[in-house]
Amino acid sequence: MTPRGERRYPTLLRVPQVADDVWLSQPEAARHLGVALFRIGALIACGHLAPAENSAGRAGVMITSVQAEKTWRDSATYRAKVLRLLKDTVGFF
Repeated sequence: MTPRGERRYPTLLRVPQVADDVWLSQPEAARHLGVALFRIGALIACGHLAPAENSAGRAGVMITSVQAEKTWRDSATYRAKVLRLLKDTVGFF
């Protein structure tokens, strides 16, 4: 089995390949946001984080989307967070 830090996106997904300086691995993004790695996958699926591959083809996310998510989490009201959770939950099903 491939270690999490070395995984790639499936070829069916069209994910941009970006330079290493604008890319974070999913575990790094999870540490940066202070969430579990599973939550990074959920944030990508809900469209809150932009998936990308680095020059080596490793799966990750765009740094700008992680920064935007961190800013939103720091400034969003409790009500906004609950509404987003409800929207994401309904969208999941």
